[in-house]
Amino acid sequence: MQLLNQNNQFLSKQDLYNLLLSRFDGEDKKLSHIPNPALLFNGEKAAKRIAEAILTNQKIVLVGDYDVDGVSSTAIMVDFFRQIPYPLEAIIPNRFTDGYGVSPKILERVDADLVLTVDNGITAIEAAEICKERGIDLIITDHHTPSENLPDAYAIVDPKLPQCQYPFKEICGAQLAWLILALVKRELDLKIDMRQFLDILAIAIIADVMPLIDINRTLVKEGLRYMMHSSRPSSIIIRDFLNKSQISSEDIGFMIAPRINSAGRLEDASIALEFYTAENTSKAYHQFELLGKLNELRKETEAKTTQMALEQVNSDDKVIVVASEGWHEGVVGIVASRLVDRYSKPAIVLSIEGENAKGSARSIGNVDIYALIKENEHLLTKFGGHKMAAGLGLKSELIDTFRDAINTSAVSIPREDFIPQESLSGILSTDEIDNEILDLLDSFEPFGEANSRPSFLLENAEVVSIKLLGADKAHSKIEVRQYPHQRKTIELIAFRTVFEMPEDKKITCSYTIAKNEFNNRVSVQLLLKKIY
Repeated sequence: MQLLNQNNQFLSKQDLYNLLLSRFDGEDKKLSHIPNPALLFNGEKAAKRIAEAILTNQKIVLVGDYDVDGVSSTAIMVDFFRQIPYPLEAIIPNRFTDGYGVSPKILERVDADLVLTVDNGITAIEAAEICKERGIDLIITDHHTPSENLPDAYAIVDPKLPQCQYPFKEICGAQLAWLILALVKRELDLKIDMRQFLDILAIAIIADVMPLIDINRTLVKEGLRYMMHSSRPSSIIIRDFLNKSQISSEDIGFMIAPRINSAGRLEDASIALEFYTAENTSKAYHQFELLGKLNELRKETEAKTTQMALEQVNSDDKVIVVASEGWHEGVVGIVASRLVDRYSKPAIVLSIEGENAKGSARSIGNVDIYALIKENEHLLTKFGGHKMAAGLGLKSELIDTFRDAINTSAVSIPREDFIPQESLSGILSTDEIDNEILDLLDSFEPFGEANSRPSFLLENAEVVSIKLLGADKAHSKIEVRQYPHQRKTIELIAFRTVFEMPEDKKITCSYTIAKNEFNNRVSVQLLLKKIY
């Protein structure tokens, strides 16, 4: 496997700077460059109806979603209405008892003049019919891809609708909610400063894996900056917890988003909503502690389920399909990702409950898992998703049939499509790895989707020593010497990897460079990505 082409093998700091600069077309956008929300199809119609409901004292119910984007969207709405002030009943469906989004089940407990959705609703055809029958106006705000059949709602606001003129389509649910509220602010001539929501917006954009380009890059950059001095109790707790001079997108992606997500995955997303909307730090701290405990439970549940799933894997299959009773449906997506990492193949993990099974699919490289599943939809009760990830449900008795069918569908996929699309920037000399390179990388933050943190190649390096870290000794610190003649060594941290000394004492791997802050001291940390 050729890991690098001959043109970009050895990098100086200047080479790296030029490489990263080439990712961006011109200067960063400013907040003032965010397109006018009135360009959203039905945006003004939705805002006028919300304003009318407020002015005429109508009952408004908000229906959110249980992932980070959905909870963030809900929190922004709740905070905005609190500042008007106007009563808003916010419902986030429970993953286990309610299912996803605005649904007939949710509407059973709704008594309202206006129902408003955030981060869901584009497929809520049945719910829209019920609203119509009951004389409830339904406004759907969603960023997911619409199908040909749309709900018959009062207004649908979705940047991906073909008739929507909003120039940047890749926005998450929280951004859409924020833009709609900006229009409501105009309608009611409110004095609410919309910048105060940037901290929550940044978390949602990062957690929902939106491309960090164009206005998304600006919002995340400004949001992380705002988080450092925001008076929002949840942001104060996040700052105290991270204890860093500046917060990066990876801090949010790895340390904060999983905690917020754990509530909806394992219990109820209201725990996360109460963290976001806490009116004092004491309440925010209490909720954050609960989220921390749930996240630890999520990790344990995920580890046990992953171990059981590994025992089921047929390594000859092109698409891994594993299923069992008792697997927690809140972690099956994460377990599928672990299997993809382990086997470099798409994976589908199903939780069986009696006659029915439901679960998640994750893909790799250029394999379109959505297309593979769609080809076998006659075996399913439901499915949805996109090229790299999907959700599905089927009768338990058809799992083996589905496994065989999807593997038959995958036979024609070229081998190269299964190769992970890792882009390596080049090889850095050990001497180039210093605090100066941290400053260089800092200037191109935030890193994430569509602006990945650069990965570097270490080729045939000598493994000097290995030390296992963590209470459970599940992580490795690998000391390596890049070239035989060098005295200087570097250390790689490999999380969730127990690395054993190779027979030839050599390692070829990719790694990224991160900033480690401890006791007010900044040092370079090299994080192992993939061993070749």
